[in-house]
Amino acid sequence: MSPAAAVELVGIWKRFPGVIANRDINLRVDRATVHSLVGENGAGKSTLMKTLYGMHRPDEGTISIDGSTVQFRSPTDAIAHGIGMVHQHFMLADNLTVTENIILGAEPVWPELPRWVPLPRVVRSEEARRRLTQLKDDYGIDVDLDETVEHLGVGERQRVEILKVLFRGARVLILDEPTAVLVPQEVDELFSNLRNLVAEGVTVIFISHKLDEVLAISDDITVVRDGTTVTTVKPSEVDKRRLGELMVGSELPQPGTEESTVTDTVELSVRDVSAFASETDDRVVVGNVSFDIHRGEVLGIAGVEGNGQFELVEAILGLRPTTHGTILLGDTDLSTLGVQERRDAGIGYIPFDRHREALLLESPLWENMILGHDRSPRFGSGAWISSRRAQAECDTAVDRFAVATPGNAVPAYALSGGNQQKLIAAREMTAGPSLLIAAHPTRGVDVGAQAAIWEELRRARANGLAVLLISADLDELIGLSDTLLVMFRGEVTAHLDPATATPEQLGMYMAGERQAVA
Repeated sequence: MSPAAAVELVGIWKRFPGVIANRDINLRVDRATVHSLVGENGAGKSTLMKTLYGMHRPDEGTISIDGSTVQFRSPTDAIAHGIGMVHQHFMLADNLTVTENIILGAEPVWPELPRWVPLPRVVRSEEARRRLTQLKDDYGIDVDLDETVEHLGVGERQRVEILKVLFRGARVLILDEPTAVLVPQEVDELFSNLRNLVAEGVTVIFISHKLDEVLAISDDITVVRDGTTVTTVKPSEVDKRRLGELMVGSELPQPGTEESTVTDTVELSVRDVSAFASETDDRVVVGNVSFDIHRGEVLGIAGVEGNGQFELVEAILGLRPTTHGTILLGDTDLSTLGVQERRDAGIGYIPFDRHREALLLESPLWENMILGHDRSPRFGSGAWISSRRAQAECDTAVDRFAVATPGNAVPAYALSGGNQQKLIAAREMTAGPSLLIAAHPTRGVDVGAQAAIWEELRRARANGLAVLLISADLDELIGLSDTLLVMFRGEVTAHLDPATATPEQLGMYMAGERQAVA
């Protein structure tokens, strides 16, 4: 008789109004293994993990932990049964120390009484430190317990989140897109930590769109498609391309720009541009940055988040004042133009955060289609907007970019992340820009949506569009770019040829190495 699984989900169904998110899902996760879950956005992975973590209750089916059937009414129930989850977006208080963040809400206290008992308690700080030090030593997780979180890098913050769930007794660790914002060296360190956890008996459920990483770290891989489990395989049984095909049910293209389409005409010229953190903070966040982007060229910028890429884009768009330098779009000096005037001059923008910067989630797709372009004659004249024209334009763009939706009246929140991203790309690229700023255009989307966006970028490049590409996906940067820059602490520290650059080389410069001047 085989030992009981750490987690077993049998016949899980979860329905929402008009949507079946999970249909007859079956998943067995063995103890002390890394079990990866892959699938397109909207395939049902997130719903399934939220069900396992107690955020949803299944309509049908059973959940078993270590062989015992359980029913979770909340994440508190799941945590009590040893389930922990590290979300893609960290939930830490920057002004607190590592120790304070980890124990917050789970402080060891004296006397030990139920929380509803209205008596004063004393936090046992030394006991908390002893337990945290023991966890660090047991699992090989290196982080300074006394450091304030605001001073930590992304990889260190992630280790704090992992310690948080371990401190609460997690034996099953769910990681949602854990490498999305890590450089290769930080990914290596994370994987080393995960192997230590598994060696000590912890079970890891690993959710990622980065299939090469899935193949590198997993003991087992389950593919979810259209709300149900398709197959479970060993990494030795598939390669990256085959795994992607299992996810989407068809063959996939690869990133790449093939022959050069770069012209001699400069579309964007950035010269010695600098910018401060804010009007009241004179820290330099963009320092003397210079580059040109020609028509038909994709210029990629690599860098760990927080190294000036966001502020540089804001400076180009007019959202952040510059303290020095010039920015030309064609022959137009952008310094005298406002944000909307720059957009009207021909700048398209796929933002860093689609929910905060690019979509009205409660509004229908056709209204989202005109955001930032409401003065375009495509949608009306003057202050008058034709809903009929806007809906027709939306339908055309939705068809071209293969946005999966029953109609243009559907609210944006009803789309999967991949389809939301395709809608944004459709809006910006069908507006006829001469320059497209694409910030993480495929972050958090599945391989199918990723391939569709890549193809549209390649097509636009071939038609003469100048593209500024900012991405944390180093394979994407290398595959799509004609020219590569690396930013570190607001400065351009390396110029690389994508034909010869490697992810490891990029990661070295992203971590602070400065390219030698020839």
